[in-house]
This record gives sequence, C-alpha cells and structure tokens, in this order.
Amino acid sequence: MSDADRAAPQEDPVDAVRVAFVCVQNAGRSQMSAAFAERERDRRGLEDRVEILTGGTHPADHVHDVVVRLMDEEGFDLSDRTPGEISTAELETCDFVATMGCSTLELDTSGGVDVRDWALDDPDGADEDDARAIRDEIEERVVALFDEIEARAEGKGA
Repeated sequence: MSDADRAAPQEDPVDAVRVAFVCVQNAGRSQMSAAFAERERDRRGLEDRVEILTGGTHPADHVHDVVVRLMDEEGFDLSDRTPGEISTAELETCDFVATMGCSTLELDTSGGVDVRDWALDDPDGADEDDARAIRDEIEERVVALFDEIEARAEGKGA
C-alpha cells in the first residue's frame, strides 16, 4: 500500500478483507496469484474492500523469467515487480492466506486466519506447457477464492 493509499479516506479497515499469497521466493506462484487477485478485485469492484498482500520467507532477487513471459501472454506485466518479504505478524492479520505448497509457516489461526495450501508445482524450471498449466490452475483458484471473498465483503458491507 502506498503512502497515498494510507492517506486517502477509506472505509473502516475492520471491514476490509485481507488476503495474502505466499511462497518461499515470492518469484513465481505467489506473484501470479497476486496479479490474478488484483484483476479479480478490480473486475468485481472491490478495490476499497479487499487488500492484497504477497511475499516470501526468503525472497528472490527478481520474478522468474518464465513467470514474466507466461503472465505477459495473459496481459500482465510483472517485469517491474520485485519479490518481497512478508512477516508472520502480517499474515496473522489476514482473513485468507494462500500458500503455494512450499511454505513452512506456522501461523496462529486462532484469530480467524483461513490458511490454504494450494500445493502447486513450481513453474521455475518447468517446461512452458507445464508452467502454463500451473498458471491456469492459479487463475482458477484465485477466481474461486474471490467468489468467497466477494460474498464475505458483501456480507460485511451492505
């Protein structure tokens, strides 16, 4: 979130749904998930109701080249994104946390965090067709998650 976003008037943040996409390097699956989530949030008009986080436990220096290429095929430019770190404390403030099958995180879910391990193969090092299949599965999972998020946001707001 930028400083401008923090300064802008927003609805009560308690009403916001926070969703995070996490993997070790934050250079592949979680980056694709975040991009698809940003698109879903915009398509559904949930910009003021959903906050998207992404990060890794040991971030890489850059997004994997294959991920940049394959997401470009879908109209996403991830070439300027930089993998980042995300803390357990940040994740424990989320409503939903999707891990990509490589996480060793131990989150305190007593606060209501819904953690899902998507158990996805890593597109880095996969051949292009396998990497496309991973990308497409991520898109399907994000759309399904946003069906739930949208229902939750509508339940809190209206």
